[in-house]
This record gives sequence, C-alpha cells and structure tokens, in this order.
Amino acid sequence: MNDRPYHHGDLRRAVLTAALDVIAADGPSGLSLRDLARRAGVSHAAPAHHFKDRTGLLTAIAAEGFGLLAATVNEATDLKDAGVRYVRFAREHPAHFQVMFAPGLLRTDDLELTTARALATDALRTAVAEVRPAEQGDDARLAGVAAWSLAHGFATLLQSHNLDGAVGGRDPEEVFRTLSGLLFRQG
Repeated sequence: MNDRPYHHGDLRRAVLTAALDVIAADGPSGLSLRDLARRAGVSHAAPAHHFKDRTGLLTAIAAEGFGLLAATVNEATDLKDAGVRYVRFAREHPAHFQVMFAPGLLRTDDLELTTARALATDALRTAVAEVRPAEQGDDARLAGVAAWSLAHGFATLLQSHNLDGAVGGRDPEEVFRTLSGLLFRQG
C-alpha cells in the first residue's frame, strides 16, 4: 500500500503525460495504471478517480489528440497545408496518433471523444472543400477519403520507419508537400 497522501497539482495531466511517454516508447500495450500511479507518486487507485480504467485513459488521450489535430488542421491555408499539418501532428504527437486510430482500445461512444473527432473531421472536410465543393456529393466525400488516406498513410508509414529510405535525409513535410502536389491540384 502506498502511504503517500493524494496531493498533486494536476494528477490528470501528470497521468496523461506519463501515459504519452510510455505509449511513445512501448506502444499502448505497455500501459498500466498502476505503473502510471507509481510514476506520478500517488496511490495505485488515484488515476482511477480521473479515468476509471485503462480504456478511459486511452479514450482521454484519443480525445485530446483529436482536439489537437483539429486545432492544427484549422490553421491550414489550403488542402496541401492541411496534409502537411496532419503529418507534422503525427510526428510531434506519436503517442496520440497511435491511440486515436485504434478503436478497439477506446470507448468509441464517449462524448468527449466523439466531439473531438467531429471537430477534426470538420477541419479536414473544410480543407477538402476548397478543392472539391460539398455540392459534389459522393465525389467530395471520396476526395476527402483520398486526401485523408494520403496524409494518414504517409504519416503512418513515416512513423513506422517504412519511408526512411524513400525520404532519406529530406524534410518529411516537404516530401509530403511534393507528393500531395502530384495528386491534388488546388482549383
């Protein structure tokens, strides 16, 4: 039993930060609330006050990630810039990125998660609408799928080091900018 009292300035943030570090190093499977409590210097039950369980913690990480992604993509000047920002987000927030797209780890009906995911989706749709107006129906939706597939696929391959040879020493964001320019023309 941990005899330390529950005194922490922001336990929720401390647990999230520790979890992100563990996920970045070992993946989501390496995550344990007991280990995170130890890292935060609190009782093993303390994180449950904020997250209930491991799934709750991973859901909170995904919700935070989608919120960060939405804010990042909303700053884009055009579709190509949105894709570059998506790739940058994946590089700067690898643990969020791993968890966000693993629905088997999450409470997919969580309100915070569904709201943040909707904000990120809207940001991506707005970027695509500059190239394919929404009035085009299925074509606009498919253009969105194509744009997301390109950015997400590139980011995923980059994160798993499958593009190390292809990218070489070049800036991955510039490589993505060139790649997206080959496939999407601003209109």
